[in-house]
Amino acid sequence: MSAYRFARTVFPRTVDDVTVRLIAGEVLVLSVLALVTGQAWVLALLAADFTVRAAFGPVLSPLARLAAVVLRPRIPAAPRPTPGPPKRFAAAIGAVLTLGATAAFFAGWPTVTWVITGVMVAFPLLEAAFGVCVGCIAFSLLMRLGVIPRSVCEECADITLRLSAARRAQLADLPRVQVAKTLSR
Repeated sequence: MSAYRFARTVFPRTVDDVTVRLIAGEVLVLSVLALVTGQAWVLALLAADFTVRAAFGPVLSPLARLAAVVLRPRIPAAPRPTPGPPKRFAAAIGAVLTLGATAAFFAGWPTVTWVITGVMVAFPLLEAAFGVCVGCIAFSLLMRLGVIPRSVCEECADITLRLSAARRAQLADLPRVQVAKTLSR
Protein backbone atom coordinates (compact mmCIF):
# COMPACT_ATOMS: atom_id res chain seq x y z
CA MET A 1 0.00 0.00 0.00
CA SER A 2 1.42 3.38 -0.97
CA ALA A 3 2.05 5.99 1.71
CA TYR A 4 -0.62 8.21 0.13
CA ARG A 5 -3.28 5.49 0.24
CA PHE A 6 -2.25 4.58 3.80
CA ALA A 7 -2.62 8.21 4.90
CA ARG A 8 -6.03 8.45 3.22
CA THR A 9 -7.30 5.39 5.07
CA VAL A 10 -6.13 6.34 8.57
CA PHE A 11 -7.67 9.81 8.78
CA PRO A 12 -11.26 9.46 10.03
CA ARG A 13 -14.19 10.51 7.83
CA THR A 14 -15.75 12.15 10.89
CA VAL A 15 -14.20 13.61 14.02
CA ASP A 16 -15.63 14.89 17.30
CA ASP A 17 -15.89 18.68 17.18
CA VAL A 18 -15.44 18.93 20.96
CA THR A 19 -12.12 17.06 20.72
CA VAL A 20 -11.04 19.24 17.78
CA ARG A 21 -11.73 22.35 19.83
CA LEU A 22 -9.66 20.93 22.71
CA ILE A 23 -6.76 20.33 20.30
CA ALA A 24 -7.14 23.93 19.12
CA GLY A 25 -6.90 25.02 22.76
CA GLU A 26 -3.64 23.09 23.13
CA VAL A 27 -2.28 24.67 19.94
CA LEU A 28 -3.33 28.09 21.24
CA VAL A 29 -1.46 27.56 24.52
CA LEU A 30 1.69 26.38 22.72
CA SER A 31 1.52 29.24 20.19
CA VAL A 32 1.21 31.81 22.98
CA LEU A 33 4.09 30.08 24.78
CA ALA A 34 6.22 30.39 21.63
CA LEU A 35 5.35 34.09 21.32
CA VAL A 36 6.02 34.86 24.98
CA THR A 37 9.25 32.89 25.34
CA GLY A 38 10.64 33.24 21.81
CA GLN A 39 11.57 29.56 21.85
CA ALA A 40 11.82 27.96 18.40
CA TRP A 41 11.55 24.43 19.80
CA VAL A 42 7.88 25.12 20.63
CA LEU A 43 7.25 26.04 16.99
CA ALA A 44 9.14 22.93 15.86
CA LEU A 45 7.03 20.79 18.20
CA LEU A 46 3.83 22.28 16.77
CA ALA A 47 5.12 21.81 13.21
CA ALA A 48 5.88 18.15 13.87
CA ASP A 49 2.49 17.53 15.46
CA PHE A 50 0.56 19.27 12.67
CA THR A 51 2.54 17.37 10.03
CA VAL A 52 1.88 14.00 11.68
CA ARG A 53 -1.81 14.82 12.19
CA ALA A 54 -2.28 15.98 8.59
CA ALA A 55 -0.41 12.99 7.14
CA PHE A 56 -1.58 10.15 9.37
CA GLY A 57 -4.55 11.39 11.34
CA PRO A 58 -5.06 12.05 15.03
CA VAL A 59 -3.95 8.59 16.21
CA LEU A 60 -0.22 9.44 15.98
CA SER A 61 -0.51 13.09 17.07
CA PRO A 62 0.55 13.69 20.69
CA LEU A 63 -1.73 16.74 20.98
CA ALA A 64 -4.72 14.85 19.55
CA ARG A 65 -4.06 11.88 21.84
CA LEU A 66 -3.84 14.16 24.90
CA ALA A 67 -7.12 15.81 23.92
CA ALA A 68 -8.93 12.55 23.11
CA VAL A 69 -7.66 10.35 25.94
CA VAL A 70 -7.06 12.74 28.84
CA LEU A 71 -9.13 15.90 28.31
CA ARG A 72 -12.22 14.80 26.35
CA PRO A 73 -13.44 12.24 28.93
CA ARG A 74 -13.61 15.09 31.46
CA ILE A 75 -15.94 17.17 29.26
CA PRO A 76 -19.61 16.23 29.78
CA ALA A 77 -20.73 17.44 26.32
CA ALA A 78 -22.22 14.91 23.92
CA PRO A 79 -20.08 13.99 20.91
CA ARG A 80 -20.59 16.31 17.94
CA PRO A 81 -19.54 14.55 14.75
CA THR A 82 -18.12 16.78 12.04
CA PRO A 83 -16.53 15.90 8.69
CA GLY A 84 -12.86 14.93 8.91
CA PRO A 85 -11.50 16.14 5.53
CA PRO A 86 -11.81 19.88 6.31
CA LYS A 87 -10.13 19.34 9.69
CA ARG A 88 -7.32 17.46 7.95
CA PHE A 89 -6.96 20.36 5.52
CA ALA A 90 -6.82 22.77 8.48
CA ALA A 91 -4.08 20.63 10.07
CA ALA A 92 -2.12 20.80 6.80
CA ILE A 93 -2.41 24.60 6.85
CA GLY A 94 -1.17 24.54 10.45
CA ALA A 95 1.78 22.39 9.35
CA VAL A 96 2.70 24.82 6.57
CA LEU A 97 2.41 27.85 8.85
CA THR A 98 4.40 26.38 11.74
CA LEU A 99 7.06 24.94 9.41
CA GLY A 100 7.30 28.41 7.85
CA ALA A 101 7.59 30.07 11.26
CA THR A 102 10.27 27.60 12.33
CA ALA A 103 12.22 28.08 9.09
CA ALA A 104 11.93 31.87 9.40
CA PHE A 105 13.24 31.68 12.96
CA PHE A 106 16.34 29.74 11.91
CA ALA A 107 16.82 31.98 8.84
CA GLY A 108 17.07 34.95 11.20
CA TRP A 109 13.79 36.60 10.19
CA PRO A 110 12.18 37.35 13.56
CA THR A 111 9.40 39.57 12.19
CA VAL A 112 8.21 36.85 9.80
CA THR A 113 8.43 34.29 12.60
CA TRP A 114 6.31 36.28 15.01
CA VAL A 115 3.74 37.38 12.42
CA ILE A 116 3.15 33.75 11.43
CA THR A 117 3.05 32.75 15.08
CA GLY A 118 0.50 35.52 15.68
CA VAL A 119 -1.67 33.91 13.00
CA MET A 120 -1.15 30.62 14.83
CA VAL A 121 -2.60 32.30 17.91
CA ALA A 122 -5.58 33.80 16.09
CA PHE A 123 -6.70 30.70 14.14
CA PRO A 124 -6.80 28.25 17.08
CA LEU A 125 -8.40 30.92 19.27
CA LEU A 126 -11.26 31.19 16.78
CA GLU A 127 -11.62 27.38 16.70
CA ALA A 128 -11.31 26.77 20.44
CA ALA A 129 -13.47 29.65 21.65
CA PHE A 130 -16.03 30.05 18.89
CA GLY A 131 -15.91 26.87 16.79
CA VAL A 132 -14.80 28.83 13.72
CA CYS A 133 -12.36 26.75 11.69
CA VAL A 134 -10.54 29.04 9.25
CA GLY A 135 -8.98 26.06 7.44
CA CYS A 136 -12.44 24.53 7.05
CA ILE A 137 -13.74 27.77 5.55
CA ALA A 138 -10.85 27.73 3.06
CA PHE A 139 -11.62 24.05 2.32
CA SER A 140 -15.25 24.91 1.62
CA LEU A 141 -14.26 27.79 -0.66
CA LEU A 142 -11.86 25.55 -2.60
CA MET A 143 -14.65 22.98 -2.99
CA ARG A 144 -17.01 25.62 -4.38
CA LEU A 145 -14.30 26.77 -6.80
CA GLY A 146 -13.81 23.18 -7.97
CA VAL A 147 -10.21 22.92 -6.74
CA ILE A 148 -11.19 20.18 -4.28
CA PRO A 149 -13.59 17.63 -5.83
CA ARG A 150 -16.97 16.91 -4.20
CA SER A 151 -15.93 13.28 -3.80
CA VAL A 152 -13.41 14.28 -1.12
CA CYS A 153 -16.24 15.19 1.24
CA GLU A 154 -19.81 14.70 0.03
CA GLU A 155 -21.18 15.93 3.35
CA CYS A 156 -19.18 19.15 3.01
CA ALA A 157 -20.54 19.71 -0.49
CA ASP A 158 -24.19 19.31 0.62
CA ILE A 159 -24.91 20.91 4.00
CA THR A 160 -28.38 19.32 4.11
CA LEU A 161 -26.73 15.93 4.75
CA ARG A 162 -25.98 17.18 8.28
CA LEU A 163 -29.62 17.87 8.97
CA SER A 164 -32.01 15.37 10.48
CA ALA A 165 -34.30 13.45 8.13
CA ALA A 166 -37.31 15.42 9.41
CA ARG A 167 -35.59 18.75 8.76
CA ARG A 168 -34.55 17.65 5.24
CA ALA A 169 -38.17 16.67 4.53
CA GLN A 170 -39.36 20.10 5.68
CA LEU A 171 -36.82 21.83 3.45
CA ALA A 172 -37.71 19.64 0.47
CA ASP A 173 -41.23 21.10 0.49
CA LEU A 174 -40.04 24.72 0.45
CA PRO A 175 -39.09 26.80 -2.60
CA ARG A 176 -35.29 27.17 -3.11
CA VAL A 177 -35.22 30.80 -1.88
CA GLN A 178 -37.10 29.85 1.28
CA VAL A 179 -34.62 26.99 1.95
CA ALA A 180 -31.72 29.46 1.88
CA LYS A 181 -33.53 31.78 4.30
CA THR A 182 -34.39 28.88 6.61
CA LEU A 183 -30.81 27.58 6.70
CA SER A 184 -29.43 31.04 7.46
CA ARG A 185 -31.47 31.28 10.69
